[in-house]
Amino acid sequence: MFAPEQRRYPRVKPPKGMVAAWQVGTRRDVSFLESLSVGGLFVRTKQALPVRSLVQILLDLPVGQVRCRGVVRRTRENQGVAVQFTSMDPSDRARLFQQVKSLLTI
Repeated sequence: MFAPEQRRYPRVKPPKGMVAAWQVGTRRDVSFLESLSVGGLFVRTKQALPVRSLVQILLDLPVGQVRCRGVVRRTRENQGVAVQFTSMDPSDRARLFQQVKSLLTI
């Protein structure tokens, strides 16, 4: 039997081709989004990132840019990393919420 869903926010599958620019220390990259929520995201990358690494993220969404900081919570070898958002300006949070809400209603 599966445990009940532990997530605080619903995840959405973003449109194909949506990307996130991210930086951990001096490492920078742009990766495709696998999933997105108001609380975090999963990006596809073959680069291994240590759990608990601090990440700066820039999302270029149809509703506008969203800048935030987060922390790596989970890594899947050769697949990607899950990042939990830790800080974001209220205007960025509003744009992210608007984007996730629009994807939930599709």
